[in-house]
Amino acid sequence: MDCVIREARRSDLRDIYLIELKSFPYPYSLEAFTGLLILFPKLFLVAVCEGRIAGYITGSITDSGEGHIMSIAVHPQYRGRGVGSALLEAIEEVYRSLGVKRVFLEVSTTNREAMGLYRKFNYRLQGTKSNYYPDGSDAYVMAKEL
Repeated sequence: MDCVIREARRSDLRDIYLIELKSFPYPYSLEAFTGLLILFPKLFLVAVCEGRIAGYITGSITDSGEGHIMSIAVHPQYRGRGVGSALLEAIEEVYRSLGVKRVFLEVSTTNREAMGLYRKFNYRLQGTKSNYYPDGSDAYVMAKEL
């Protein structure tokens, strides 16, 4: 698939939010995405495929200098075509360029597809966060040394 990965723009936020709504039972708000774009513009990337936003990834850098992948999602129409892999690869490159040595993320303990993607990229299970999601379900913490 011919996709371009680029930094997100304010004009992309509506499409990003619609992908978020289709992807998660407890989506981030449009305001949260706006804040992430303002605070970490280099760590907010989109995949543009066939002229439309097919997916996004957004992250931050913690006070201790670690990368935190906040959210990644691909529009249902584009899943299974390597878009998520391309986004993950791209944000890891940005983290490396910023001198980040370790990246972590949280993933639902029931999201096997996402865990498979992270394992493919050598993310390793670090622990569990109990009651992480609003419904009381747990998340795994996965991390990778860059």
